[in-house]
Parts: sequence; C-alpha cells; structure tokens
Amino acid sequence: MSDERQFEIDLPPELIAGAYADFANVWHTPTVFIMDFLTLAKPPSETVDAETGERRTIVPARVVSRVRIPPEQVFELAKALTQQLEFWEQETGRRSPAGPVLDD
Repeated sequence: MSDERQFEIDLPPELIAGAYADFANVWHTPTVFIMDFLTLAKPPSETVDAETGERRTIVPARVVSRVRIPPEQVFELAKALTQQLEFWEQETGRRSPAGPVLDD
C-alpha cells in the first residue's frame, strides 16, 4: 500500500497573474514563519537623522503579499527553492548576482 500524497491544487482566477515583488522580508514567531513580499513604491531618497546626523537611504516599499507557513514547512520550502534555483541556473546559464540586488 502506497502512502504517497497527490495534491489537487486549485488556483483561483484572480491569482493567476500573481504579484511582482522586488524583495522579501522573512520573520517569525514561535509558531509561524511570515514572508512579506514587497515592491518598491517610490524611488529611494536620502535623509539625515536629526538626532545622530547619520545619513540614511529611505526605500519606500509596499507589501504585495504576505504568506504564513508553519516552521516544519520552512525546510521543505528551502529545499524546493534550492532545487528550482539549480534548475534555473542549468536552463539559463546564469548565476545569482554577486552583490546586493538593491544598491546601498
């Protein structure tokens, strides 16, 4: 007897196009990992902190999607991302960027 699961995944029409994200922010609580996918809302701007005098670059961004997953699924997600990245590299001949995607 096989214990293999086969998921039947339904993709609602309103989600087919997906959402573009420039970057993601990942954080956690004791019981869940949260991934916020963000897109740039405006061009970055320079500012100076009034108290410390430090220069900072403000990058306005908007969350386009928030995904919550149980900690147990983080390992499966990491494996799936690594596998898909390897496939992508083989197919395109490209490697991940050497530096940060957003300039400092």
